[in-house]
Amino acid sequence: MDGPRQSVPGPGRRLGPGCGRRKQAGRQAHEGLTRMKCDRSTRPEFSFIRAVVSIVIIGGGVAGAYALVKMRKPPQKQELPVVAPLVKVVQVKPAGIPMIIHGYGTVRPSVEVDIAPEVSGKAVSVHPQFKIGGFIEADQPFMRIDPRDYELALRQAGAAVADAKVRLDMEVAEADVARREWSQLHPDTEPISLLVLREPQIAQARATLESAQAQLATAQLRLDRTTLSLPFDVRVLSEKVDVGQYVVAGQPVGSVYGIESVEIEVPLEDADLAWFDIFQGEKASSDASVRTSAQVIARFAAGAHVWEGHVTRTVGQVDRMSRLVSVVVEVPRPFADVGAGPPLLPGTFVQVRIQGRTLENALAIPRDALRAGNELWVVRDNRLHIEKPAVIRAERDFAYVLSPDAQGLMVIVSSLDTPIEGMALRTRANDEETPQAPNPGGLDRAN
Repeated sequence: MDGPRQSVPGPGRRLGPGCGRRKQAGRQAHEGLTRMKCDRSTRPEFSFIRAVVSIVIIGGGVAGAYALVKMRKPPQKQELPVVAPLVKVVQVKPAGIPMIIHGYGTVRPSVEVDIAPEVSGKAVSVHPQFKIGGFIEADQPFMRIDPRDYELALRQAGAAVADAKVRLDMEVAEADVARREWSQLHPDTEPISLLVLREPQIAQARATLESAQAQLATAQLRLDRTTLSLPFDVRVLSEKVDVGQYVVAGQPVGSVYGIESVEIEVPLEDADLAWFDIFQGEKASSDASVRTSAQVIARFAAGAHVWEGHVTRTVGQVDRMSRLVSVVVEVPRPFADVGAGPPLLPGTFVQVRIQGRTLENALAIPRDALRAGNELWVVRDNRLHIEKPAVIRAERDFAYVLSPDAQGLMVIVSSLDTPIEGMALRTRANDEETPQAPNPGGLDRAN
């Protein structure tokens, strides 16, 4: 089936309004295409002009910069002064310095006694100070045991002695009678038998008397032992007896310690023993003038308290674990002359300073001034000198060396970034707090 036919206008046929608009659009498109062709023909000329302008601008800038560089004047050179490093120094002078041996230990009683009665019986009286912490003077009875049984035993022993004396006297009298009778019957001869003179009977009577006297002394001794006392002043550590309690011979009823002295066992290293005669106190313990002096320092809430003492002996062996040798320092009268301070009680942990031999012509160098490898930085004529002295002894705060100069040394105590032998230095006295060197006169006093 054929569709409708479209009529095409002929040559003489009139066109409608839509055909006119299509013609006008065609003309505009043709004109735009023509302009594009013209633009393409003029673009190379425009690019060339831009390139020339850019080159001119860049060249002008380079020329201007070059001209500025040429016109600039170089700055004047100034030599800066060389400033020597500033160091802190201390002046150390030689002196005779006593070597102080430091140690620590715990106070213990020199004499400690467990109180045990030697006879049994009922306690009839107890000293009012026989309590923990109480003081009892020498020869003061601190407990009495009922003595009646022992008084009766003493009377019996006394009677036995009297009986034995009578028997001996009778035997001696009978012997005299026998001798006279023998002389009357046999005036020219001596008795041929000792029995005639009753000498065995006399010997037996004398033995009986001696036995009775020994029993009397034993009874007296047992009676004396009903009163318990000690020949020195003591302080009570423990007690477990009261009036009316039955006590058994050999069973402790308390413990006390003597207050005449206390002692401290101080472990020391082998190197420390070289500075004093460790056996001096053992060889001449009776002569206090040759004993090695020591100070015992105990610190309480109120401050430090000092007691004077001396080394008396060693413990007799080297500790197998620590390989240290312990010396015993004795402090006499720890409860006397303490003033307002406390007494030196057993169990107190204390510091001990033992005075050793004096190192003559020595320098006490602060430990901070001793560098790695035991180097010492010294200032002479404002120049650094690096020395390596032989350290005789080193402690926590000081190292001791022999002085190479009678005037001493100016020792650097501050740091240097790059120490060089002979470099120039500026010095300033050290105003920081430094440890105080040991007193050349002897042991230091605790503050």
